Order: sequence, then C-alpha cells, then structure tokens
Amino acid sequence: MKKFFIITNEHRDRDLSVTRSLLDYIEAKGGTGSFYVSNESKWNKRGLRELQIDEVDADCIIVLGGDGTMVRAARDMARMGIPLIGVNLGTLGYLCELDVTTVYSAIDGLFEDRYEVEKRMMIEGIVPEQDPGAKPVAAMNDIVIHRAGNSQIINLILMVNGEYLTTYSADGMIIATPTGSTGYSMSAGGPVVDPRSELLLITPINAHSFSTRSIVVGADAEIEVILSKRRQERDEEAQVTFDGDHFVSLKVGERIRVRKAEVSAQVMKVNQLSFLQILRKKMT
Repeated sequence: MKKFFIITNEHRDRDLSVTRSLLDYIEAKGGTGSFYVSNESKWNKRGLRELQIDEVDADCIIVLGGDGTMVRAARDMARMGIPLIGVNLGTLGYLCELDVTTVYSAIDGLFEDRYEVEKRMMIEGIVPEQDPGAKPVAAMNDIVIHRAGNSQIINLILMVNGEYLTTYSADGMIIATPTGSTGYSMSAGGPVVDPRSELLLITPINAHSFSTRSIVVGADAEIEVILSKRRQERDEEAQVTFDGDHFVSLKVGERIRVRKAEVSAQVMKVNQLSFLQILRKKMT
C-alpha cells in the first residue's frame, strides 16, 4: 500500500499542519499522497459530493477530524470500495482508531500491509410519496426523524416488514446501524452493539410514555415510519436527516422507508484492540 488520499476537516486541522506532516511522511517513505479539505458544517455545499470521486486513485483514505468527518467520508466513498482509517483530532471518538501520536506508526504498518478491513453495514432511506423515482439516500450512522416547526411532539407510526408494531408520541425516532449505536442512539438511551453486527436499532427520542424501549430488528427488515396527525389541523411536520445532513421534510401521511443499503463502508484496523477494549477505554 503506497497511494494515500487524505480528507481533512478544516476546523480540526486549521493550518493543515497535521495534513502536510502526514503527506511529507508518506512521500519520504516512497509513497504518494494527495488531500482534500472539507468543511463539516457545510458538507452539502463543499463536501465530497463536489469531488469527482471516481477519479480518486488511492489504496487507502486517511480521514483527519472526528467521528462525524469519518462517517460522512465513509458514506460518500463507500461505492468506491477504498478502505478508510480515521485520525481523531477532536474529543471522544469511537470510530476513529488513531490520533496524532499513533498515526505515523500506523502508516508504517499500512506500507507493510499490516492491517485488517472491517465491513460496516449501512442503511438507506427514501420518502416514496415525494418522488417515487428518487434514489435512496445512504447513511452510515443513522437516519433520524425529528419534530420540526411549532410541533411540541409528533406521532410516529412504526411498521416493520409491512406489519404495524407501535405508535410513538415523541420528539422523534432514530434508526441506527451498529456503527451508529455509539452516536445519537446511545445518547437517547439505545443499546451499544458491536459495530461488525448486522441489525437495525430503532430508538424513540424523548417518548411520552413509561413503557418505550429501543427495538432491535434483523438486517433484512424493512422499516417504515409514518408521520401521523395529533390534532385536527394537518399542518404538523417532521424532518429527516441522514448522518446529520441531507434534510428531507415529512408531512402528515408521508413515510420514510428504511432498509439495509446495498453497499458497505470499509473501515481499516491496524491494532489488535477489540471493540470491548475500545468501549471500556472510552467509558473510563
């Protein structure tokens, strides 16, 4: 492995000192490298979707930033089949394996092909009532439905494989992948699961009930969440986000349909730490 592509979050490496240092290190070892600077807060306008990603020629993508940057990069580059490894320049992170103290030795290992690649399940969602011919939007962490406008709470009808399961009165709902179980889903009280698993997590956000729990379903399940009215007026509205961006609005009667994506993200590992060891380290 000698060809590297670096994606840098400009807010984490403002002067690009880490980025340039890594490029110098790669070139000194006989490799080649190029980089792209992304603004995570403006990903839709200046992110990878504006790159001709089919022209990215690399054996490995190094992502500098945090878990958010890593998630978006992995999602948008998934169809390229190029594995990624994250370097955490922020605070708490579960997905980024490296930091500035370990990245150089990791690059040594990559040059010597000492690494493993984990396939991470992704999901995709579509609102069929709005555009039946539209392509689903993918997410690596989660698809979140949350209240919008003046709505205090919203009613969300949950269907699994065409069968009615329950109706939540809540601030919203999170449909997460195993990788996303340590993100927003965990903050909302959802379980933490091994990111190599293949399943879907459904977690209500601030549900107005004493009996609500997260629900875990198989990876082959098709989930539908329908926005139902709570009052006589039908002016209630919800928003759907995919990994925190790509907003879609839902009106009463409309649904978001979610299922496992056809592509998977490929995340590289260079150390022998298990998921439980990483989790224990983050929890202390």
